[in-house]
Amino acid sequence: MLDDLDEMRTFQRILALGSLSAAARDLGVSLTVVSKRLATLERRVGQRLIHRTTRSLSPTDEGAALLPRLERVLDALDAAEGWISEGRDEPVGTLRVSAPISLGRLHVAPVLGTLMAAHPRFEAELRLGDGLIDLMEARIDVAVRIGPAQDSSYMMHKLADSHRVLVASPGYLDRRGRPKTPGDLAHHDGLRSLGWVAPWRLSDAGGRVVDIHPTCRLRSDNGEVVHDWALQGLGIMLKSAIDVSIDLRSGRLEQVLPDWRSPAAPIYALIPSARHVASKTRLFLGALGDALKAG
Repeated sequence: MLDDLDEMRTFQRILALGSLSAAARDLGVSLTVVSKRLATLERRVGQRLIHRTTRSLSPTDEGAALLPRLERVLDALDAAEGWISEGRDEPVGTLRVSAPISLGRLHVAPVLGTLMAAHPRFEAELRLGDGLIDLMEARIDVAVRIGPAQDSSYMMHKLADSHRVLVASPGYLDRRGRPKTPGDLAHHDGLRSLGWVAPWRLSDAGGRVVDIHPTCRLRSDNGEVVHDWALQGLGIMLKSAIDVSIDLRSGRLEQVLPDWRSPAAPIYALIPSARHVASKTRLFLGALGDALKAG
């Protein structure tokens, strides 16, 4: 295929410059190479394409008919090469991202919006869901996840560390009291997601570890619903600090037992390959990593 392109470009340059020697100088090859390429192209199409005399050359009827078709191919190729070259620095095209619902809505979506505003040729599609999806089937470019990596066929790019913390609304804590020790949680209402039956495992700076078995009268299969219940003052939930960072800063939620938190879990991105990563992917990973570390 590359030889075909060389022959087409050589043919075009011969007619554009008016001689084989001028085409050779323009292409940076020898006169012998130019002659061989022209002969190979003529043999491939089964037609003589150029009339040559000692003083001039001109296209045959077949050559004149072929030239504009080849020029369209070469123009398209040049445009594609320019697009690829520009795309190394400027993000171009659609980036397809999947992420957990809370993390995606609070952090991934704003980053994508900022990139779209700053780069006119950047587009994005964001799929939110807490379940695992087939990344190849969904044509996902970047999957953002929390916890141990499970897709061994993809490359993992760590973005930040995440800790889960206990939070509740100030109104709930004013009404029910602020726990002073992990044992005090036995007298409080817990909020949790369906399917999470493991105890809340917490540790402090001194390395002490406790397992809490909260009484959870409200449970949901949707993490956003659990979050809403906490905002409504209905109990205490264990949630990623990154997911509740905005609510903590605004005062809508308050951290409970601030000296205790869950073990660290990585927030990472899965990408198909670490080689030939598109500029749009590199830019997104850098921007998201910065946003997550900033909290």
